[in-house]
Amino acid sequence: MDFKLEITGDIAVVHVFLNRATLAKAILFKDFVTNVITQGTIKIVVDLGICEYVDSTFLGAMVAVLKKANSLGGDLRLVYNKEMPSLVFVLTRMDKVFKVFTNLDDAVESFGGSKPSLNWK
Repeated sequence: MDFKLEITGDIAVVHVFLNRATLAKAILFKDFVTNVITQGTIKIVVDLGICEYVDSTFLGAMVAVLKKANSLGGDLRLVYNKEMPSLVFVLTRMDKVFKVFTNLDDAVESFGGSKPSLNWK
């Protein structure tokens, strides 16, 4: 399973279980998260904690999901716990677009939610 959904209050946490988030999985990711938003959850945390690499196509899918959530009054936060942000984040200046956190608890709490009750890792 590449993506796992965890609901904590009114916040959806999408865990991405990919070492490399690339074109091959970008559309599946976009569809997965869009479905979560369509069902009414507009506060999204995307956990990229195990991703070693995020390519521009996957980044584009995350931007599309961010725009969808924003259009409905929601937002999207990223958990990316690497010391150095991915080069694609820096080159595209997406590190300025997304609210990026180094751990899941901080990302969830940034929405005013409590710590997640489940830990999938």
